[in-house]
Amino acid sequence: MKCPSCAKDMVEQDFGGAKVDICKNGCKGIWFDWGEIFQLDEKNEGFGAALKDALDHPQKRDTKRGKIKCPKCNIPMHEHKYRSSKQVDVDECYQCGGFFLDSGELATIRKTFMTKEELDEYAEKLIADMPEYKNAKRNLARERLRTRAINKYTRFIRASYYAGKIKKKFSKNDSAFR
Repeated sequence: MKCPSCAKDMVEQDFGGAKVDICKNGCKGIWFDWGEIFQLDEKNEGFGAALKDALDHPQKRDTKRGKIKCPKCNIPMHEHKYRSSKQVDVDECYQCGGFFLDSGELATIRKTFMTKEELDEYAEKLIADMPEYKNAKRNLARERLRTRAINKYTRFIRASYYAGKIKKKFSKNDSAFR
């Protein structure tokens, strides 16, 4: 397989349970097939000399390269922040689920990996900063007030209103007969 960044041949190596492709003679980028990255994104996952060597390379990304193509599907990959590290941009193929990390990005992901609590807090902050979310939240509050007002002023035209009054009337009469 050819490296999507520098087009040199990639070599398959075992990172301790996950076999990944590394651009060993080029940019030192790493290709993860579907699901493999999740086996190595936290500290203390994986082992071996190949993983240690990959983690020791400094972070380097060719900013002039533009969009890269998936080495398996040959379609443009999507660049986005990694789900558990808000500091690393990764390239993902939405067709096959593969990830390409430039040199040093795996080490950065492992250093900045967020716990579930940190991830939830970060997501809440991102959502809260969106103007659309603020507008939707404001509109929801208005709709709730409107619904309460409609329920209050139309309660006498609902059958349940009269059923409750009739039930109370009969329960008072029943106690008089005892």
